[in-house]
Amino acid sequence: MYRVKNREVAEDLVQETFLSGLNGLDRFRHDCPEKSWLYNILRNKIIDHFRKKTNQEIKRSSTSQEIDDDTFFYQYFKKEGKGANHWNESAAPKDMDISPDQLMEREEFMQFLLLCLSLLPETWEKVFTLKNIEDLTTPEICKELNITSSNLWTIIHRAKLQLRDCLEKRWQDK
Repeated sequence: MYRVKNREVAEDLVQETFLSGLNGLDRFRHDCPEKSWLYNILRNKIIDHFRKKTNQEIKRSSTSQEIDDDTFFYQYFKKEGKGANHWNESAAPKDMDISPDQLMEREEFMQFLLLCLSLLPETWEKVFTLKNIEDLTTPEICKELNITSSNLWTIIHRAKLQLRDCLEKRWQDK
């Protein structure tokens, strides 16, 4: 449910996982627990689901992102003059009174993080989650989502900026 955000899709993916597990039982090598084996099958089913769903979306969004690069970039950074390409004063990161490690241990913060993740464009959320939460490598993500590494890093950079902005506003207002 956390990954696909749709109960019916999640149930279908779990059902497909068990069917694949039953059909591939003769190929199970018993070098890991069955639970881990099924989890990996499910993980691949989820990635396949995203790949099918997002191939067209990613192609459309990367075209529109190319057009919006200036608008997006310059809402955070100065365009010209002294300090060009440095933070706008209003967009510069604010100091937090707690270390990132301590934040990750607090459930309250994790709720804010999940909320802010859900507010990202769907493609950005998928890329950020696969890279930073699921710990997939850049080549794995690029292959699974059919995107280039430069597109992936652009999306991650933009997602981080949006997440930082969201977390600063929501965490400071709590």
